[in-house]
Amino acid sequence: MVTKTRVLVPVLISFVCWITATDQVFTQVLTKPQVSEKIKKVEDGTDEFIDYLERKGDSARTRASSPEGQERRQRRQESVGTPTEAQKGRAEAGKDELEDAVKDLEKATDRLRRRFKRVQNYLDTRNQVENVLDQGREINQLVLRGNYGSEVARVWATLRLAINDLARIYGLTPMAV
Repeated sequence: MVTKTRVLVPVLISFVCWITATDQVFTQVLTKPQVSEKIKKVEDGTDEFIDYLERKGDSARTRASSPEGQERRQRRQESVGTPTEAQKGRAEAGKDELEDAVKDLEKATDRLRRRFKRVQNYLDTRNQVENVLDQGREINQLVLRGNYGSEVARVWATLRLAINDLARIYGLTPMAV
């Protein structure tokens, strides 16, 4: 009986200490400037994503109009065949859908920033953070099911991390990876 007590007491003390430490971590309150910095990371990430999509579109047009691009397109057509109008339409629609979703995220982030500046307690902007998170989930689905390449996935992963950090601050469920 004494041996069980000697084992249980340290285990219980460790458990109580762990619960206390964990509780302190979860109840840590951030200051408004700290939350503002997290919002800025989301804003910067959104701007970077938009800039990347624009650069990618510009460089694709430039490559396609170059002699090497025309030669590459001709070889591809010989091996695979000419893309159908339906295939071209789906590719363009997918690209447009992603661009529109990122622009919607930018608008949601801008609304969050405007509201955030007007309130004393940052938790009053929870609805705006939920909107940012909803827009992020839409982009997440597009990137996961689309074939946009590794660079889009990398830029999105950075932005998703910033949005998830913001969601955790507000006690919201972060996006899945």
